[in-house]
Amino acid sequence: MSFQLEGKNAVVTGGSSGIGLATVELLLAQGARVAWCGRDQQRLEQSRAYMESRYPDAKIFTMTCNVLDKQQVQQFAAAVQQQFSGVDCLINNAGQGRVSNFDNTADEDWLKEVELKYFSVLHPIRAFLPALKQSNAASISNVNSLLALQPEPHMIATSSARAALLNLTHSLAHQFAPDRIRVNSILLGMVESAQWKRRYQERSDPEQSWAEWIGNIAKKRGIPMGRLGKPEEAAQALVFLASPLASYTTGSVIDVSGGFNKHI
Repeated sequence: MSFQLEGKNAVVTGGSSGIGLATVELLLAQGARVAWCGRDQQRLEQSRAYMESRYPDAKIFTMTCNVLDKQQVQQFAAAVQQQFSGVDCLINNAGQGRVSNFDNTADEDWLKEVELKYFSVLHPIRAFLPALKQSNAASISNVNSLLALQPEPHMIATSSARAALLNLTHSLAHQFAPDRIRVNSILLGMVESAQWKRRYQERSDPEQSWAEWIGNIAKKRGIPMGRLGKPEEAAQALVFLASPLASYTTGSVIDVSGGFNKHI
């Protein structure tokens, strides 16, 4: 199935690993030109080398960039514009969760969560907005969490910041609609990651397979599909929202949680 992205220019923040990397690969497989950034230069170079080996004819661009540094993001946007002469899709994928409850979340930790969840999105949007306004199929897609609608007490700061990002995404969808820029997000549940792989290596039962181990975690957490999501499954939702296939969709979300949601 084609996402109608051949020849389009896409930007992915946090693209050197996990969901970001899976999104980069899917975009390249669809024939898009892709620029991505990351904070870790070595990991970024490894991701580029991998993509060059997989897609030798693809047009790609990478640059080390901390999305919380406004100047670095502006420099990244300027470099992308020089390389691609335009941007059609911006996919914001940055920000980890903080495990803490109300009692052990310090004031500065609340501020850090707001900064991470807000400005990892605001800085790239501001930097790439002029280019997006010139596109005839512009989109912004934000990676968010199910915590935005289903908060967890043990992740209180992250949950509230995620809810704020969901609100912001909806507001921007309305503001940018006259400029023909669609703004959407995905809401993630529990997704396989390097962190889960490390925990698996430390499991108490060495005979237990990955599928069994991760299935038990999903059962304990009450995930109806009985497993964690895969990065490529999140990437597919992101790329759909970014693509012309979602041309009449803005201010919306796709739930990628395996049925973990409990809201209607």
